[in-house]
Amino acid sequence: MNTKPAPKIESEETLQEKAHRLIPGGCHTYAKGDDQYPADAPDFIVRGKGCHVWDTQDREYIEYGMGLRAVTLGHAFDPVNAAVTEQLKYGLNFNRPALLEVQAAEEFLALHPRADMVKFAKDGSTVLTAAIKLARAHTGRVKIAICADHPFFSYNDWFMVSTGIPGGIPESRKSETLTFRYNDIASVEKLFAENPNEICAVLLEAERTSPPKDGFLQKLRDVAHKNGALFIVDEMVTGLRWDKGGAQAVYDIEPDLSTFGKALGNGMPISALAGKREFMELGGLRTERERVFLLSTTHGAESASLAAARRIIQFYNENDVTGTLHRQGKRLREGVLARVADLGLQDYFTIDGRDCSLLYGTRGPDKKPSQPFRTLFLQQSLRNGLLAPNFIISYSHTDADVDASIAAVAKSLVVYKKALEEGVEKYLTGRSIKPVYRRFN
Repeated sequence: MNTKPAPKIESEETLQEKAHRLIPGGCHTYAKGDDQYPADAPDFIVRGKGCHVWDTQDREYIEYGMGLRAVTLGHAFDPVNAAVTEQLKYGLNFNRPALLEVQAAEEFLALHPRADMVKFAKDGSTVLTAAIKLARAHTGRVKIAICADHPFFSYNDWFMVSTGIPGGIPESRKSETLTFRYNDIASVEKLFAENPNEICAVLLEAERTSPPKDGFLQKLRDVAHKNGALFIVDEMVTGLRWDKGGAQAVYDIEPDLSTFGKALGNGMPISALAGKREFMELGGLRTERERVFLLSTTHGAESASLAAARRIIQFYNENDVTGTLHRQGKRLREGVLARVADLGLQDYFTIDGRDCSLLYGTRGPDKKPSQPFRTLFLQQSLRNGLLAPNFIISYSHTDADVDASIAAVAKSLVVYKKALEEGVEKYLTGRSIKPVYRRFN
């Protein structure tokens, strides 16, 4: 346990005001913003170790989601820290490629044999946009078909036009992005029929809260190829979490292009675009086709993140990380659902998703999804020692952490049940959280 004393820090109220004065939104990721948490939530985190974090008042929480699912092994994870610290001795960025770039690429592709080449960057938005650029260059088409059931792909225009937030996006871009439904191959076929020879690729996460049915992923690939489009799979969440080889290994699918990140860096900034040589080489120096200026970022392959990725891959190869995530997630799911059943809340508090990546749902008296009741659950779980915007587990969550979490959820649900009977306003402190996709504050 991290017992380092908290540094002297100005009050959270002062810090919060300063943050909003200096940073649009008060932070650098909208999902971490004040509007996504209860009014009395901790505004800032000072440090973390394993699955525990401490705020500016030195209050301790068991954390889930772990940095938007990026910290899969644990905060300040010693083997990764050691690899990064060692690399710092030798420098981070040079005028020619670092040896680490080849080593990391080779080790990454050993985990993902369905891809021939890889290009590293820093975030998911960058590599997904690069994948679309390759698809457009290869096909000569502009339109992209994305899965409407998956909440976030990129902050770039091609995705944001689908969210109902048009600020800063030319009106003309709206016609470029089409949507289909997960596990609904007919909705995909309809798009191709209505947009013949116009769609460059289909894009989706392999799985979110429901698994693919009736060979949906294979059928999607077949329909895309039949219509001359590429099949792109976003593995930002599923990569290294579903399996060492990602969801494509679990479901035996072969994307033309796929993207990775999050678990690949355990909090360090790294993402990857991987794919077939036929498409990836368009961004290289060995193609006779028109060249694609694919990814060229100053920090795309800085050495600290590559050293972290190499050590993480090694750790996954030497330890049953994904087995632990599934096992502990199942234990958490079963424990929470038992308490839900005890309180008769099955219609009001739900858990969906694969054991390694659980998402809970909050419903009001009408049994429909409710933001005020989500706010109440977050509020109560924070008061009971959980920072849990979801139940997505990490390798560092021990049996004791899971047991403590189940107990905290049970206490929180007692208040939740009272709020269902007496009104949420009676128990909610301050304003409700808001949807992240909205046109006005």
